[in-house]
Amino acid sequence: MFQPKKKRPRIRRTMSGLIALTLLSSLVFPSIAGAEPAEPSQVQFANVSVQAGQTVHVPVALKKSHFGVKAYNMQIDYDTSALEIVRITPKSVNVMSTSPNEEGVADFQYEINNAEGWVRIIWVDFTGGDHSIVDETQLFDMEIKAKSNATPGTKQLSVDQTDSEHWHFTNVEHENYTELSGGTITITAANSGGGNSGSPGSSSGGSVSPTTPVVTPVPSTPAVTKGVDIYVNGQKQEQSATATTSTVNNQVTTTVHVDNDKVINQIGSGLRTLLLPITGTGKGAVIGELNGKLVKTMEGSNAEVVIQTDSGTYTLPANQIQVDQVLNQFGSTVPLEDITIQIAIVPSAASKQTAIQAAADKLQNTTVIATPVDFEVKAIWNGQQVNVNRFNSYVERSITLPEGVDGLKITTGVVLQPDGTLLHVPTKVIKGNVQDSAIINSLTNSTYALIYHPATFSDVSNHWSRDDVQDLASRLIVQGTGENVFAPDRSITRAEFTAVLLRGLGLHSPISAEAASFTDVKTGSWYEDEVQTAVSYGLISGYADDSFRPNNEISRAEALTIVSRAMKLVGLAQADTSETTSLLSTYSDSAKVQAWAAEPVASAIKQELVQGDDGKLMTDADISRAQSAAIVKRLLAKAGLI
Repeated sequence: MFQPKKKRPRIRRTMSGLIALTLLSSLVFPSIAGAEPAEPSQVQFANVSVQAGQTVHVPVALKKSHFGVKAYNMQIDYDTSALEIVRITPKSVNVMSTSPNEEGVADFQYEINNAEGWVRIIWVDFTGGDHSIVDETQLFDMEIKAKSNATPGTKQLSVDQTDSEHWHFTNVEHENYTELSGGTITITAANSGGGNSGSPGSSSGGSVSPTTPVVTPVPSTPAVTKGVDIYVNGQKQEQSATATTSTVNNQVTTTVHVDNDKVINQIGSGLRTLLLPITGTGKGAVIGELNGKLVKTMEGSNAEVVIQTDSGTYTLPANQIQVDQVLNQFGSTVPLEDITIQIAIVPSAASKQTAIQAAADKLQNTTVIATPVDFEVKAIWNGQQVNVNRFNSYVERSITLPEGVDGLKITTGVVLQPDGTLLHVPTKVIKGNVQDSAIINSLTNSTYALIYHPATFSDVSNHWSRDDVQDLASRLIVQGTGENVFAPDRSITRAEFTAVLLRGLGLHSPISAEAASFTDVKTGSWYEDEVQTAVSYGLISGYADDSFRPNNEISRAEALTIVSRAMKLVGLAQADTSETTSLLSTYSDSAKVQAWAAEPVASAIKQELVQGDDGKLMTDADISRAQSAAIVKRLLAKAGLI
């Protein structure tokens, strides 16, 4: 319904001043003589659907305009029995703020009144016409919640276009020649799944989850928006993004909205890095927002986006977002610019922190260092969300240690598993001038923590493998065979070697549901999941008789064949045919290397993962537990993962 005249809001003085400016903007911006356009300009509210109790984004866009818009104000009315406004996010203006600064009033303001059911949005171009809004541009985004008790049905966002204080657009030549369309919100019953669209996406290494409704917490404080600088290829791009800060459940959340079109116009084909440095937020959550069009452009340039915060940094190659798979989830006809990509660094919830501490207590001699952090990538469109969970190559993220915490007190990063256990992820510590950082590389997104878990074994104190074994044990990659005993010279089975390699690489679950078909891998065995994961990543293939022989001792040739496949995963170059002959020829027993093992063994030699013993490779000999630990550590170090 329309806002009654007697209830017309009288907003704070700075906002009232903007209303006056919009109404007088025909004097501010000189007219150009000419006939009225054949068709009016058009403003479009998206038509959306949302489940009761959840939120939805409603883009408001200028779809057609014969002349650039220099100022506008509108009051949008809605039914308070079913809807409430969560947030308004400007999209097209140059310098944005929701409060006045020292120099004067802000150019974009809004005020929400969920008690009476209206929101007022006002914008004026104070540059004198340099930043007018043109065709096919999103003006702002409305985040709207359907109340949990809302009755299923349709609700309409309405505007009284007969009242100039409720609806007024000014362009160079004509005033108020603007029509409005859309704004229908279809509310479905909770848990009905209404509004889901798209089909499951395929995957070849990376993966995106099926669409789910977007659930956005309601801020407990008004959102404050300001312009921020970003960096393209190390060069500052002033006011190419805005940062909106609000408090949700006692946590400060800063959302950085990139001016997608401005960045695309600046980068051409030479973009390498898009850096969003957001500091001063302490332990608050930081979310970087780009649209699918910008991500696709970056993907074509092999560029990466970097979110840099007080608590950590996320470095994400654009091609790992897999925007084409995301688009398939929403429907191939959805415009890429309408898809919002969120890249988030969020302090873990208290429940996760408690679970991590409980798991660390079970490990014994383990201390959790710093606050655990969630790294997330989401795609959002029309109230639906797709999570990007897996990647095709390792993605780097870092956790900044608190001041005064020595990086030497970090033995590894760990990931919290659904069953409440902690498992290793490849981690290395970087010393800083003030604060150290732990660099974590992973093929997934999850909750990550840092631990100190020193490990020693009495039977390796004087063994050549001491440093390798104790380092991997402190990382939860290898385990002892008894109380303070490692048994370094004991041989290792095929299943055991596979498990050690997977733990080292941080591969803890299969990338596909296709079951391994080995005849001798028993259901319920301790190694069943490890074998399934290794098969899904192409690390093992078994024998011609469809057996894996998990309990057989593994030979050096077999172990290095598995390692050479892992080299592809971590990006280490393998030996070609000419290199293979040359590398093997320096060993006296090279003729004994079977043809199927020649290239893998040569690749391991090339990357200095093995050196031989007394001029021999001894590829048919069993590999020991100590040798396995040494090879896995060298692989991770050579790849820069630890």
